[in-house]
Amino acid sequence: MPNQSSDSREIDIEFREVTKRYDEVVAVDDVSLTVERGSFFSFLGPSGCGKTTSLRLIAGFEQPTEGDVFIGGASVVGIPPHKRPVNMVFQQYALFPHMDVSENIGYGLRQRDPKPTTQEIAKRVDETLEMVRLSGYGKRRAWELSGGQQQRVALARALINRPTCLLLDEPLAALDRKLRREMQIELQTLQREVGITFILVTHDQEEALSMSDRICIMREGQIIQSGSPRELYDEPVNRYVADFVGKTNFFTGEVIDVSDLNITVKSESGQAFVGTQPKGAPTLTNGSKACVAVRPEMISIASAAETINGTSVAIPGRVMNRIFLGEHSEYLIATEEYGDVLVLSPKSIESINRSYAPGDNISISWRPEAVLVLGDT
Repeated sequence: MPNQSSDSREIDIEFREVTKRYDEVVAVDDVSLTVERGSFFSFLGPSGCGKTTSLRLIAGFEQPTEGDVFIGGASVVGIPPHKRPVNMVFQQYALFPHMDVSENIGYGLRQRDPKPTTQEIAKRVDETLEMVRLSGYGKRRAWELSGGQQQRVALARALINRPTCLLLDEPLAALDRKLRREMQIELQTLQREVGITFILVTHDQEEALSMSDRICIMREGQIIQSGSPRELYDEPVNRYVADFVGKTNFFTGEVIDVSDLNITVKSESGQAFVGTQPKGAPTLTNGSKACVAVRPEMISIASAAETINGTSVAIPGRVMNRIFLGEHSEYLIATEEYGDVLVLSPKSIESINRSYAPGDNISISWRPEAVLVLGDT
């Protein structure tokens, strides 16, 4: 019987106090987690954080030094990869160059014992080609396909065996930016259509945020925080998470007042910030080292003579740099009180008001709810 969470949602993957060591190196350090059935789950973190090792523990390419790994409620420790109900898509796709697309996709079915009939394999291949929008490409060779088409073939080859879980090891890393964005949308759509669990490993925050139902952020083999993309972005538990997920302005200082609703931090420049702590963050007390985080899109920019209603601060500054990025402009603002501040200004706002050039004297401001107070770690 499959494992179930406390609210009766079924669990496909579970780690129970899993540790993986390579001699003196601890790649995964006492990790416990669950992945709900039918969800899109991502491991996110920098190189060496333990995310790829975690994926390999699910696939069976590695075995835990301590702890237990469950798939569909059954322990799979000691079970080899080919006997686990999972398939994996690698970064380089690993398509067979001497086979056409249909032969590549049907390869896994031909290795089964007992092997399906030729007619059944052909039928399943055609259905899977249609699923990944490659109908009519069956007789082409891998080298005749674009990067995005090759990636779809690799997905089809993994999906044709109808695994419990599909594992994705940075599958979009080799694609250019535009194609990578298109494939993010296609992967998300495909996951919803087939309804099986997808587990992605990536160091690309945009990739994880755009596709995932739930993200697990790792550092040095441990889970720092897990949650929905919105939870991680709006309520990071510490500076590491806030810095890794999205762009953020940080101002370090010391806690000088704690109330039921707000925390006041005196910055190194002597300025006082009033903000709130995210849920789940370690408790801060008077005298604690802390940092204030303000997302650049939460900061308004105006000419030096203008004021913006409802904001808690109005800080004079000078535009040092402006980068036009299409949907928004990215400003670097030099201020005397806070140092350099990053501001993102949407094109929709600039089309109504105005844009600013390097050297312009301006004023930046933000509302009280934009300020998060975090532990300075």
